[in-house]
Order: sequence, then C-alpha cells, then structure tokens
Amino acid sequence: MTYLERLYQVIDHTWPAARLWTEGGWTLRDGQGGGKRVSAATIAAPEADIAQAETSMRAMGQRPLFMIRSGDDPLDAELAARGYAIVDPVNLYVAPVAQLTDVPIPRVTAFDIWEPLAIMLEIWAKGGIGPERIKVMHRAKTKTAILTRWNEMPGGVAFAAIHDGVCMVHAVEVLEHQRQQGVAKWLMRRAAFWAERQGADRLAVLCTKANVGANRLYQSLGFAHVGDYHYRQSAD
Repeated sequence: MTYLERLYQVIDHTWPAARLWTEGGWTLRDGQGGGKRVSAATIAAPEADIAQAETSMRAMGQRPLFMIRSGDDPLDAELAARGYAIVDPVNLYVAPVAQLTDVPIPRVTAFDIWEPLAIMLEIWAKGGIGPERIKVMHRAKTKTAILTRWNEMPGGVAFAAIHDGVCMVHAVEVLEHQRQQGVAKWLMRRAAFWAERQGADRLAVLCTKANVGANRLYQSLGFAHVGDYHYRQSAD
C-alpha cells in the first residue's frame, strides 16, 4: 500500500460513511446526507461497471457521484465521455504533528472537547455543516472537536479524528468576523497537541483547490501537498 492509499483509508475512517461496502468492483458509500466524501463511489477493480455503480447509488437515493483518485485516469476519461462534470478538486496536505506543537497555545485560546458544545454546533451550522455531517463525526472512533476563542468570544471550530497514526482535521469553520486573525492556526495547533496525546505522528487536512485562503493557511503552517482528488457527478 502506498502512503497516498493509506491516507485515502484515513479519510474513510475519520469521516465515515453510514455504510461502506464493496460490490461489483466498486467501493460504495451510503452517505445519508453527510456530503460528497461519504457518498461517492470509488473504483476497486479494473473491470468495474459504471452502470452498476450508478444503479446502486440511485437505489440509495443518491445522485451518481465518483471520487477520482491518483491512478484513476481511465475512469476519469470514461466518466467525462458520459457527461459527468468535475466537482470540487481537493488538495490533501500532511505535516508532522511535532511541527505544530512547537508554539504553546495561549490560555483560553483553544480547547479540545467531546461532545461538541451547543455554540460549536451553531458555528458549524452557520458554515453549512448541519446535523447530517455532525452524525458523520459521531461515527468516527478516536475523535474530538476543537473550539477557539478570540477577542473573548468564540472564534471557530474543527473536528479531528485519528486512524493509523494520522490525525485528520475536518470541518474547519471560523466565524466571519473572526477571520484573518490567526484563529484557524490555533485550531490546527490545538488539533496537533490533541493528536500528540493520542500517539499520532502526522496531521492531515483536506482543502478544495478553490479555497485560496485555506490553502495559503496550510502552506504557511508547513503542510506538504501530497496528493489530490476530485469528483465526477452526473447531470441528473
């Protein structure tokens, strides 16, 4: 297994679908409204039949959606020929945990808490992260939520979970009036300190290529870009 393949498994375990199974050369996911990451099909065998995956996804009430990973070029080309559009190209970043634990976190600036407080759920909801995605968080095993305070007020939230020694951070959301003040950096550093206590040695995060500000943030913290993926979604 390559390191990138290992990270794809980390995604599945730290942001889990309601159900994941292999059928007809595909890994299928029942997302139950939790977003693309927990709903997309991924190819598991070269002979996989696209029509079969489409049928299975429609049977779940899901619009056909495929995650295209490194090495999936033939599938990508076939889906493009069928009219599937590219959706949400994503960067995958990784950094050593120790790289983000070199600066002490100021008092009452960032906390790791499970289960999430009501204010954390409110902040996520403002960013479009509703009950279905909160259910995804609850399905992860080793997990926590991060809350930051800035200017004596709530600043932002994130979710972190660990699999195979890698802590992946998801659902990073900073309140609009608290942005551009370093709040997200404290979120990531708190996640790193929590990961260190759990024995993880790597911190990972996913970021859409279109989110210029977030990409700059992770690069400024020393995260290395280690891979990409995108989705192909049917027109109907």
